[in-house]
Parts: sequence; structure tokens; C-alpha cells
Amino acid sequence: MTIESAQQTTKTSKRKTALITGGSRGIGAAIAQQFANSGYEVAFTYRSNQEAAQETARRITAETNLPTSAIHLDLEQEQTIAPAIQQAVGILGGKIDVLVNNAGYADMSAPAFLSISPETLKRTITTNVIGPFLVTQAAAPHISPKGSVVNIGSCLGNRVPSRGLTSYATSKAAITGFTRGLARDLGELGIRVNEIAPGSIDTEMNPADGPASDYQRSTTVFGEYGVPDDVARAAVFIASEEASYITGATLAVDGGTNA
Repeated sequence: MTIESAQQTTKTSKRKTALITGGSRGIGAAIAQQFANSGYEVAFTYRSNQEAAQETARRITAETNLPTSAIHLDLEQEQTIAPAIQQAVGILGGKIDVLVNNAGYADMSAPAFLSISPETLKRTITTNVIGPFLVTQAAAPHISPKGSVVNIGSCLGNRVPSRGLTSYATSKAAITGFTRGLARDLGELGIRVNEIAPGSIDTEMNPADGPASDYQRSTTVFGEYGVPDDVARAAVFIASEEASYITGATLAVDGGTNA
């Protein structure tokens, strides 16, 4: 090993690392960007749009001069989860300092309860509950002592203000329970686990000019949507040393929707 390669190995081993599921767009892309801005080497997963994912990775790398990697992972294909996490661990130098379970699914048509199909329910629960569970199982042996898991839940896991949201709300309420249980399970390893519960955030999936946007604004204290960076900044904070005595908690980023 040369002096230069030894120095590079030492530099890489000291660099903080973050793995984010569903990081190619929206809230996930903002989270990836904010962690990179904070000095983390980032790897994120994407489900389908490889071109968009690679463009996000290139942009973050160009802006931060830190390596950023995109890894394919479809949470509905459960057998692919462990290999994808192993790939990420290899890319990140053998350790994960922060795991963010962000990838999710919602049927934005807000179907009536009696019309929710078994297929939709299964996709919702598989993506939003089983997926994060299996991702964390695969990642946990590689999470650093004093590391952090951040689960992206929803304000709908606590209060459901309108009809048509039952399957999604059920899955996000499960994430709250998952967060609290996992905080106990991983706490003995020094790993903190917290949840962020966003409200109405302006994304491609839930745009601020969408059909239900006026109603969603009316549920907030400020009368406006949040932006992905609101959630991303909260994720960086809750994973940081500044939050070192916080675990098993839910941080609402919802403009007061659940106030």
C-alpha cells in the first residue's frame, strides 16, 4: 500500500456515511442532498427510474465533491433487499452511520374503504412496513455505534382528517410502532432510532397545486405547504450529535396539522 492510498483509506474510513431508500426524487432526494451538504458520503436507492437516479447522484456529487451512489432496489421484491444493502455497505466503506427509511407508496386516488383492493393493500404494507423492516434488519449489523436510523412516517399515522386514507394511514401508524420498538432493540448498541412525520409537502406525488391542495393548506397553522428541504433538514438534525439523547421519538414536520 502506498502512502497516498493509505491516506485515502484513512480519509474514507473517517468520512460519515448515509444510506437513504427512495432517494432519487422528492423528499428522498432532498434528504440525500442535505446529508451530502453536511459532509456525508451518500448512497441512495431507487425503484424504477435509473436515469433520474443517476442524474440526482451526479448533481449531488458535482455540488458537494463527495461521492454519491444510486442503487436499484424495489421493496416489493423482498429477496433483493439484503443484496442491495450489502452493495450499499460495500460502496460506503463497510459502515453506515445513518440509515434513512424513506421509500414509500401511497394510492393518491384516496379510494373508499370498501373499494381498496387486496393488491393495493399488499403493495402499501409491503413497501411502507415490511420493506423498512427488512432493510433495517439487513443494515443493522453494519450501522456504526452511535449511529442513527431515521424512519419517514406521516402525520396521517397519528390523525386521519378525511376519508380515503385508511390503508396509507395504517401503514404509517405501523412505522411509529416500528420506530419505538426498534429504539429499544438497537439502543443497547448505542444506535438511536427516530421518526419524522411530514405533513403536506410539495412533491411530485402531492403537489401544492393538486386537487386537494386547498383542503390540505387549511389543515395547517400557516396555510401553506412545506417543501422537501423542511423534512431533509429535520432528518439531518435528528441524526446528528445535537440530538444524541433523542431516541424513540416522532418529530412532526407538518406545519401544525396535528397541533
